[in-house]
Amino acid sequence: MNMLDDLYQEVLLEHKKRPRNCGRLQCVHRCAAGHNPLCGDSISVQLAESGDVVTDIAFEGQGCAICIASASLMTEAVKGRPLAEVRQLSAAMHELLTREAPLDDGEQDRLGKLAALQGVRRFPSRIKCAMLGWCALDECLKGGAATITTDPREAGHASLAA
Repeated sequence: MNMLDDLYQEVLLEHKKRPRNCGRLQCVHRCAAGHNPLCGDSISVQLAESGDVVTDIAFEGQGCAICIASASLMTEAVKGRPLAEVRQLSAAMHELLTREAPLDDGEQDRLGKLAALQGVRRFPSRIKCAMLGWCALDECLKGGAATITTDPREAGHASLAA
């Protein structure tokens, strides 16, 4: 399998073609947005919670295949989980996308479909595309309403460091 085949694995293409939880929630408790001016990605993440559990999550916006697939996979992975687990999962995804070492079998099992995103590491310029929805989710969890951006030169926005 060549690098492009690896990057656009079947699961990523499926989530780009048929994104899960794409749209707007009726009841929103937290929301944040992300923008990647280099690729043109723009994502808004909304979540609803009860106690310490994410009861519903959705995203909307436009982006490249990697951005949309990652956001779709993210919503499936976090729905129904306690906020503490969501924070841990987000940290694990940041590590997955930025480290050089391959996943071991245990890590792949824990991440499930999300492990498909590890192919993005071979394309450093695409890492921010895959992280954008996750960083917007992190901003939601902080209770912030800033727009996360991948361009640190954009004044008035929180910067995404990948």
